[in-house]
Amino acid sequence: MKNRVAIQGYIGSYHHEAANNYLGNDIEIVECDTFKTLAKSLTKGKVDTAIMAIENTIAGAILPNYALLTKYNLKVVGEIYLSIQHQLMVKKGQTLDDIKEVRSHQMALLQCDKFLEKHPTWRVVNDIDTALTAKDIIEQDLNDVAAIASRKAAEVYGLDILASSIQTFQDNFTRFFVLQREHNDYEDFNKVSMRFSVPHKAGALVDVLNQIAECGINMDKIQSVPIIEKPWEYSFHIDITFEQKEQYYELLGKIARKLTDLEILGEYKLGKK
Repeated sequence: MKNRVAIQGYIGSYHHEAANNYLGNDIEIVECDTFKTLAKSLTKGKVDTAIMAIENTIAGAILPNYALLTKYNLKVVGEIYLSIQHQLMVKKGQTLDDIKEVRSHQMALLQCDKFLEKHPTWRVVNDIDTALTAKDIIEQDLNDVAAIASRKAAEVYGLDILASSIQTFQDNFTRFFVLQREHNDYEDFNKVSMRFSVPHKAGALVDVLNQIAECGINMDKIQSVPIIEKPWEYSFHIDITFEQKEQYYELLGKIARKLTDLEILGEYKLGKK
């Protein structure tokens, strides 16, 4: 039986591309309209794995997704770094001169603003998903509409790419979490994602960060997330990498009494950037 994989969005989306890059092509993609639907699908056992975008080098962190990890008890078993290359695509036989309207997700449109400025006569339309705009061109037989989406979307829906890599900043990457219901028992993991809280007093967070440094551990990321039931207090999501697992275990021993809450979200292998 194929691995059932939930993605946010539609077949041909960047989530789909990330899933294939990590898990291969022999999987069954399950489309989810929202990240919350994705999280519920995994928790209820409707899928085996889920792919969730967590941050982008331009747009930053997707804060609501951090909350979903804890709310639905999702476990990180891997990560994917995907280069986001936006393509301008149309129905076969169409040319740049035929285009009157361009559709895509709002973020993709913003990331391609310099290219779009070169075509001021085009009407720019926000849509809910990059791949859906490509799909609509075929299903609705649109002759004067272009989509901005992934190369995979063009392949899936049989569209012609008229302009490649049209994003303003070429170094545009999205990081995705690979999620499952249970932790994977990796023997050689070298990265950990965790969430913790500290007492609401001066120096509490600095004390924890100093312990990370003293253990020779690199902190790749720290993200504060509001604690809803405690106004003006925050929990912290961090990603740490290390050469030896003993460094990580030493850290846990040192910080255990300094924290008011600790959740290990995942122990996994560092993704390739």
